[in-house]
Amino acid sequence: MHILLIEPDKLQAWACVRALERAGHTVTHATGAQSAVQLADEHPLDLVILELQLPGHNGVEFLYEFRSYPEWLRIPIVLYTFTPPHELTYAATLQEELGVRQIIYKPSTSLEVLCLRIQKLVSVAP
Repeated sequence: MHILLIEPDKLQAWACVRALERAGHTVTHATGAQSAVQLADEHPLDLVILELQLPGHNGVEFLYEFRSYPEWLRIPIVLYTFTPPHELTYAATLQEELGVRQIIYKPSTSLEVLCLRIQKLVSVAP
């Protein structure tokens, strides 16, 4: 599976990429929204993993832009974020309107659990 990881923190990104590659995935990494759109245009994707706290655009702005392209409407998105769950008052909107399949809080989820949840998500995808 080809995953686009949008993560501005280089150390966190490096750890995520390594864990996802060990789990058998191909990973392309972007540090921000603009580069993510460009990379998505260059590489066919199966899944996007997104940190909401991005420089420039925030993650929600990215989601609206990403979903504005018809060819990307069916690509599942997983939020893997430092944004605390109690601050995600718009979570239902993210899931219903923008196709976010899961919201995962980084501080309480190991990379191993992230990989397991992604594998489970992919195995039940339509």
